[in-house]
Amino acid sequence: MVFIRIIAVLFFIAPCFSCGSQNKESNNYASGDIVIKDTVALDKAAISEEIALGAYQPDLYLPLLKGKKVGIVANPTSMLIKKDKRLHLVDFLVVEGISIQKVFAPEHGFRGTADAGEFVKDGVDTKTGLPIISLYGSNKKLPVSQLEGIEVMVFDIQDVGVRFYTYISTLHYVMEACAKAEIPLIILDRPNPNGHYIDGPMMEPEHTSFLGMHPVPLVHGMTIGEYAQMINGQGWLANKMQCELRVIKMLHYNHQTPYSLPVRPSPNLPNDVSINLYPSLGLLEGTNLNAGRGTEMQFQILGSPYLPKEKYPYSYVPEPNFGSKSPKFNGETCNGIDLRETPRMSRIDLTWIIDAYNNYKKKEDFFNTKNFTTHAGTAVLQQQIEQGFTFRDIRKTWLKDLKAYDAMREKYLLYER
Repeated sequence: MVFIRIIAVLFFIAPCFSCGSQNKESNNYASGDIVIKDTVALDKAAISEEIALGAYQPDLYLPLLKGKKVGIVANPTSMLIKKDKRLHLVDFLVVEGISIQKVFAPEHGFRGTADAGEFVKDGVDTKTGLPIISLYGSNKKLPVSQLEGIEVMVFDIQDVGVRFYTYISTLHYVMEACAKAEIPLIILDRPNPNGHYIDGPMMEPEHTSFLGMHPVPLVHGMTIGEYAQMINGQGWLANKMQCELRVIKMLHYNHQTPYSLPVRPSPNLPNDVSINLYPSLGLLEGTNLNAGRGTEMQFQILGSPYLPKEKYPYSYVPEPNFGSKSPKFNGETCNGIDLRETPRMSRIDLTWIIDAYNNYKKKEDFFNTKNFTTHAGTAVLQQQIEQGFTFRDIRKTWLKDLKAYDAMREKYLLYER
């Protein structure tokens, strides 16, 4: 039986559980009418049933791959994990005799060592000898010619539920190439750690880029499998093509299920706190603020030499490190805020950006307008901040679009909200 063979390889494969941190104290907070457990302090005993990820259900997908020439989109998150035992999905499929032709790697690469935005080259995986095709750099849009000889594609990437996190853009282009080549795509679904809410400004068509390809809010509230169904259903592929799609659903998961990622999804998202703050602090990429790059507190702190020390007493010095070879304000003392104790959030918070702008010594240099607009998906947000809007006033301008989007996404949800 397939399940037994995996145990022989891994010494495990029970359904993947929501991995909490070692902090045992409860840390709940109220958001509207809902009380949500903080993943950072999650008590595993409080979870009644374990989540079975798509990759942990090989009896459903191996029969679809046996005897076929397979391509796979994968990165370091494509792991089968139980306690201290780990095996990459690609390695497992090789052991199972699946004929993998190519591995396609998104931003940060197959083994995950590249900086955000860094050009990623094609290569060969030293462990398996498989050819690695980059889907980042000059090859974001997967050419159909690279699918020659492939009969089925597999996509197994951990997303974090934020529009400008580029894995959903890679998903779009993979679906488009598969549709053109008439190759089916199998998605092994994984939880969205920010899947318990939707929020933020909607993407405007005139600002479409690889950081935002679809008219969705900044926090889209869907798993990667649900999102793929929405791309198909809304006709967002070129010429409204349809990709033949098969989603291997998770078991025992809903959108309120806390989930702690056992592998950092990219070099600069090291833990649950950074992932939960990323929807709010990711916008700092388009400002003259450092968001913790060049430290091991990425997206958990913010700062700049141009913030007044009397109001921003926390200080740190960014230096080149894994995931950030040239951080903002390299070697300079940044005055800022330490947000590592922030409770789990269920909405975006722009007060940190707004307050920093209001206190910045060189306001004319605060925004990198093109980059900020690309991340926000709209030029309006910068204008609102510069005009002195409060966050409450800004958020009111999102509500109509959020309501319409929420009704639209309902058609594609595979799990309870």
